[in-house]
Amino acid sequence: MSGKMKKAKRKRIIIPLILIVLGVLFVQSDWLGKKIYPIKYTEEIKDNAAHYGLDPLLIAAIIRVESNYKVNAVSPKGAVGIMQLMPDTAEWILKKDNFGDLTVKDAGNEAGAGIRLGAWYMKELTRQFDGSLVISLAAYNAGPGKVRQWLDKGVWDGQEQTVRDIPYGETRHYVQRVMYYYKKYAKIYEKL
Repeated sequence: MSGKMKKAKRKRIIIPLILIVLGVLFVQSDWLGKKIYPIKYTEEIKDNAAHYGLDPLLIAAIIRVESNYKVNAVSPKGAVGIMQLMPDTAEWILKKDNFGDLTVKDAGNEAGAGIRLGAWYMKELTRQFDGSLVISLAAYNAGPGKVRQWLDKGVWDGQEQTVRDIPYGETRHYVQRVMYYYKKYAKIYEKL
């Protein structure tokens, strides 16, 4: 085998190896992770997370799944805003605590207002369900009354390992997605 052929063969092996190593480093980088999984409205998220004693990455994960950071989002079922609250739920939240002159319309049109009401609601659900994150997330999607029925009837035991037993496909998928993004954010963002 001539020297030119050996060099060409070595190049055919070395270049792909270098590309693979660079690709792995690129994929493992926080920079790329933050580009693929961005978090918007970080100040509003951090402020409300601190105020309500929640992990800001959890709020970010809920927002990612609910609206993908679209402030004026409206679901086919009528949920509004960045954290996709049903108008009746938003009205109930506004009556339960002092939110000044915030309105349901504000929650549907302003990031800060929507995050504030959504964070309050998540904190309230966490209180109602004794700190269980997975059950609280299911209740955020399906409503606390429905989730209590599932738990009381033994349809679902409320564990993350048994999310597949949640009878509503939308809620099952919702909990899985929020937990996925929450864990993904925790890996990428040291803190928010």
